[in-house]
Amino acid sequence: MKKKISIVVPMYNEEATLQALYEELCRVREKMPDYAFEYLFVNDGSKDKTLAMIRELAAKDEDVRYVSFSRNFGKEAALYAGLSNAVGDYVATMDADLQDPPALLVQMMGILEEGTYDNVASRRVDRKGEPPIRSLCARMFYRMLRRISEIDIADGARDYRLMSRPMVNSILSLGEYNRFSKGIFAWVGYETKWLEYENVERTAGETKWSFFKLLRYSMDAVMNFSNTPIRISSYLGLVLTLVSFIAIVVEVIRALVFGDPVAGWPSLVCIVTFIGGIQLFCMGIMGHYISRTYMEVKRRPHYIVKESNCEHVEPNN
Repeated sequence: MKKKISIVVPMYNEEATLQALYEELCRVREKMPDYAFEYLFVNDGSKDKTLAMIRELAAKDEDVRYVSFSRNFGKEAALYAGLSNAVGDYVATMDADLQDPPALLVQMMGILEEGTYDNVASRRVDRKGEPPIRSLCARMFYRMLRRISEIDIADGARDYRLMSRPMVNSILSLGEYNRFSKGIFAWVGYETKWLEYENVERTAGETKWSFFKLLRYSMDAVMNFSNTPIRISSYLGLVLTLVSFIAIVVEVIRALVFGDPVAGWPSLVCIVTFIGGIQLFCMGIMGHYISRTYMEVKRRPHYIVKESNCEHVEPNN
């Protein structure tokens, strides 16, 4: 019996790229006749014709499977749904915009079959086509995340990778609601081979990731895999407490020696405002961690499936 490769592709308004992606995947299938394939498209509440196009592909190709959400739950939920419903001996994850070249799957599979690695992941060696500020922020983010957390994510790492079934099962055992897949891939361990390639621009359409969405995504990553912000707020509180105590001692001595003049009210207001701002900042950090705990304990499903042609699919997960 042939080993099966499941290819998980999250999709949100990808009608402009879907056909081209499918054709590329078919070319890969032709180059790998010794393997069975499953194309698992996860429709993340698209508002365009993405779902209709997926239905058409599934009607003419029995290797096409799909899961369609009741609304947009986000890429992380789509990845989790794809991994949960994939049945292959090997599972690949990739974006739909063809910035993740499907042709690399041939090389990835060859590396895994050698038996040394459990995961072949891709990373870009350059960021051609990206705004310079965005590229700089991305590099700084990965460098910071490696320093403040216990996970090692390569600069330019993509979600595009091919994994063995044991690694996929380990990922699925982490059922946390607040997910950062790149961090989870690194956290579960396993032997990883990094495959480098030059950046490829989108074939069509526009990116769904604005600067502020990426900023929020990076904040989620930091708080999911590090408690450094909490420690920083604690250290900051300790330092300000010591500074305030020293200031009180200085003011008492000055009052005893020089009297207690009324002058100094503006500086006092500035100090109170500054300390108040620091307190609110630290409370905000704690609030973010508490809100994540709140979402976890509610145990809401990661997604709700409205339609699917997968066998034994769970409507909620």
